Amino acid sequence: MPSLPPARPDLVIFDCDGVLIDSELIACRVLSDALGEVGIAIPAEEIAERYVGLTGDAIFADLKARTGRSIPEGFRERTRPRLEAAFETGLQPMPGILALLAALPVRACVASGSPPDRLHHSLAVAGLFDRFTPHIFSAAQVARGKPAPDLFLLAASRMGVAPEACWVVEDSRAGIEAAQAAGMTALGFAGGSHCRDGHPEKLRQAGAVLVFQRLQELADLLAVSR
Repeated sequence: MPSLPPARPDLVIFDCDGVLIDSELIACRVLSDALGEVGIAIPAEEIAERYVGLTGDAIFADLKARTGRSIPEGFRERTRPRLEAAFETGLQPMPGILALLAALPVRACVASGSPPDRLHHSLAVAGLFDRFTPHIFSAAQVARGKPAPDLFLLAASRMGVAPEACWVVEDSRAGIEAAQAAGMTALGFAGGSHCRDGHPEKLRQAGAVLVFQRLQELADLLAVSR
């Protein structure tokens, strides 16, 4: 087993999309379709590869830089009902997350780049909202999203835990970099349906001290840490 800090963390900070819920491919497909309707052709797989972990503002800024096209006013508002409908018909909690949370020996919270309305809706659809509320934090609450450390530092502060006593579970390079910048232990999760060959190595290269593909592995780590 790869070496980890000897002390059990006081807090586990979970990303939401791609960690707690298997939502990334659903969201990428909805976004790909909506972008195509405004003249920006980009496959869902490319969106997943380029943009998982980033805020909407960061995604749209990069798309404008790459394509020369601005996102039309009202785009998010028009896309949101389609995403919510897709979540309501296809969203599932990540396999193993319910068992992990039931046995978790330390405190936990959520810190996500998603806006609060999407974050709360997706957690509710997956049956996880009541497990985490009110300890749910969104990038909308900070000046800079991932890969900046602001969101994770906010979560730790609100939970009353020092950054060095936190483990962060992330599926994206931006999230791993944010956890590192916050002075936290970054763990990579590569078990979502959007993760392709090579994804674990990308998380390691970003700075994850350990990458796992089953959430039971996190439970095992916590069981042996003291």
